[in-house]
Amino acid sequence: QQGFCMMCTMEEHIRKVLLSSASAVQPRPLVNSLKRIGKHFRHNRQEDAHEFLCHVLLAMQRACLTGSSRSIIQQLFEGLLRSRLTCLNCGAVSDCYEAFLDLPLDIRGASSVSAALQNFVQLEQLDGANCIRCKRCDTVAAASKGFTIQDVPQVLTLCLKRFDATGRKICKPVRFPLRLDLRPYMCQAGAEGCLYSLYAVLVHRGGSCTSGHYFCYTKASNGQWYKMDDSSVEPCSVGTVLQQSAYLLFYVR
Repeated sequence: QQGFCMMCTMEEHIRKVLLSSASAVQPRPLVNSLKRIGKHFRHNRQEDAHEFLCHVLLAMQRACLTGSSRSIIQQLFEGLLRSRLTCLNCGAVSDCYEAFLDLPLDIRGASSVSAALQNFVQLEQLDGANCIRCKRCDTVAAASKGFTIQDVPQVLTLCLKRFDATGRKICKPVRFPLRLDLRPYMCQAGAEGCLYSLYAVLVHRGGSCTSGHYFCYTKASNGQWYKMDDSSVEPCSVGTVLQQSAYLLFYVR
């Protein structure tokens, strides 16, 4: 790609990491490209890690789009949601599909990822002022609406929504598993290829979205977990990982 290429920038950083013997490598190519990744990003300013991840993936997507084929970003991170609207008067069904690069989970009423996923796919009743006009029976009727997962990604990113509309943080602990089975949340019962393994956890320390500190836990290829906190990289136990108040969870099939 002519000019700035996010794929090239990421490749340069990863190559440097793989060839380095240091315990930590400064991601200078990424830091120097902040405004090209997202025009509103600024040095030395508090930013949201989930928003940054979304912009990085979209920038990589733009860099490698060729014709109508699916890019490597889509092949790795993209899944498909189905939204189904059902008329409760005549039973007519209408489906819409939406691609996603991550799943945002409301944790206000959930103490675990499985509970948050169950809430995500729970049917919503549309009645009263929210009734629909059904095209099949031509009446204003109550309806049910619900999401399920149509296609799963190779890499699943879950964002636990820890910040409300006012910027206040939801600090409650939310349990998350080392192994995640998405079959209960799929459109089709018994779907295959829905088993995932946790490999990274991103944590936000702080009381609001305007202040705090990010660090992460990442599993190496030999199964050893590491805590990565700026220039500090230290081995840790899986028990320590599972005790964290996660903000982003990364699973791989």
